[in-house]
Amino acid sequence: MDSGKIVTGIIAGAAMGVLFGILFAPDKGSKTRHKISKGSNDALDDLKSNFDDLLHSLNERLKTAREEVVNFYEKGKEDVKDGVTKAKNELGQNP
Repeated sequence: MDSGKIVTGIIAGAAMGVLFGILFAPDKGSKTRHKISKGSNDALDDLKSNFDDLLHSLNERLKTAREEVVNFYEKGKEDVKDGVTKAKNELGQNP
């Protein structure tokens, strides 16, 4: 069976479960709407928190990568200078 059909079936089943749960809920409509509203607000808060955590993590990784690039560049620059000096010394161009 195609995995797309399986995912579609799972999503459709979950949607039907939510629909029947709301329709046959023992609480009054206002209480049910309040529960749904609170649940969606909680989910939104979780999403915001996870997004903030992701941004913080990416920012830290970017800082680390930048530091590594700068260090690599500086090390390469020093290695080139040392190589040029060594080559000049071997060719007898430095006193």
